[in-house]
Amino acid sequence: MPSPRPTPRREKQSEAGTADSSRRRSCPFCTEKTDEVDFRDFSALRRLMSDKGRIRSRRTTGACRRHQSQVAVAVERARQMALLPNASR
Repeated sequence: MPSPRPTPRREKQSEAGTADSSRRRSCPFCTEKTDEVDFRDFSALRRLMSDKGRIRSRRTTGACRRHQSQVAVAVERARQMALLPNASR
C-alpha cells in the first residue's frame, strides 16, 4: 500500500504582515490607568460597540478580561438609561 502524499503547507504571508497580526493589542483602559468603566462615558463605550449596537469581543477591542466585563455592565446600564441604543438586527 503506497504511503499517502504529504499535503503541502501554506506559506506564511510576508514577515511584516505576520509580525503585526500576531501582536496583541494593549487594553485601552489599562493604558489610560482607568479603574472603573463609567456608563456615562458613552463616547468611550461607543468605540467598543459595532454599528449594529452590539458589544465587540475582547479579541477585537483588545480589552483585558476585567475591563471587558466592566464594559458589558456599563453598556447595559447605559442602555437602560437610554444613552446607548439596544442591539438592532
